[in-house]
Amino acid sequence: MSANAWFKSFTITGAAGDKTIVKFTANRGEVAPATAATDKIAGVLALAATGAGQVVDVAMGGVHEVVAGGVIAAGDLLTTDANGAAVPAVFAAGAARHVIGKALVPAVAGDIFPYLVAPSVIAG
Repeated sequence: MSANAWFKSFTITGAAGDKTIVKFTANRGEVAPATAATDKIAGVLALAATGAGQVVDVAMGGVHEVVAGGVIAAGDLLTTDANGAAVPAVFAAGAARHVIGKALVPAVAGDIFPYLVAPSVIAG
């Protein structure tokens, strides 16, 4: 886990990779792997989850790490791709994009890199 982040524990609906993005579900205290920028993002897992019902720690503040799903520049606002990896959040007219935070360094697909946890929504 990142030394400069704070975490909250949830149960998860299924397997998810290390340092991937998760979303809230309709059930209290439960998260699921995120698959779209329109998901209500909860945060980023501290460690991988092997299956449903497992208790996981999700970064909710501070500086944490996330896996990159594409080319990212330092300072990019980040959202999720279909695999729960971080990609740049791009404005789209008429659509809300949920953001996990801001990239602190450049990264390419597969990199695990630090980001500032700063959840927000970009409304189009």
